[in-house]
Amino acid sequence: MFTGIITAIGTVRRVEPDGQGGVEIEIAAPYRGLEIGESVAVDGACLTVTRRVRGGFRVTAVATTLERTLLGEVRPGSRVNLERAVRAGDRLGGHLVQGHVDGVAEVVRTARRGDALLIDLAVPREVARVSIPLGSITVAGVSLTVNAIRGRGIIQVSLIPHTVAVTTLGSLRAGDRVHVEGDVIGKYVASLIRGR
Repeated sequence: MFTGIITAIGTVRRVEPDGQGGVEIEIAAPYRGLEIGESVAVDGACLTVTRRVRGGFRVTAVATTLERTLLGEVRPGSRVNLERAVRAGDRLGGHLVQGHVDGVAEVVRTARRGDALLIDLAVPREVARVSIPLGSITVAGVSLTVNAIRGRGIIQVSLIPHTVAVTTLGSLRAGDRVHVEGDVIGKYVASLIRGR
């Protein structure tokens, strides 16, 4: 479980096939004390630390992860948002984030409004169904508030300067793609309603 509060931006050092349809990804990160088997959200995708390396760690993205995420497209030099899993007793500064990527959204438009950066995203239907104005959404691992629903399947988020400074979201441009995770509470409500 995560909160969507990014604690570091990592840089991909190496990407290698794992011989079974997945890839091993080595990421440079400032984390100390990582344990083998620990969960780290990489751009919002929950991955398991398989090896510690000097100044970073390795994870494996299996074939099913590659099918639903953009992790098969990362290359050495790619920057990724990172968050270690929540421990019992930690502050929940963002919202409940599972690290289970629901799909990939495409940036439709970015615009400045005062000191805010507005980003319009075309999101998958399953994410649109559980999104409401002022509700929660996770974009590339970042806990955000839905600023507005701009049209069918178009969600707008508003980034404050701090979020732009400490995540990779400030560099997004129209046409870029990002991982999205819908609000877990919304998903449960939608599932209950659908079951009736």
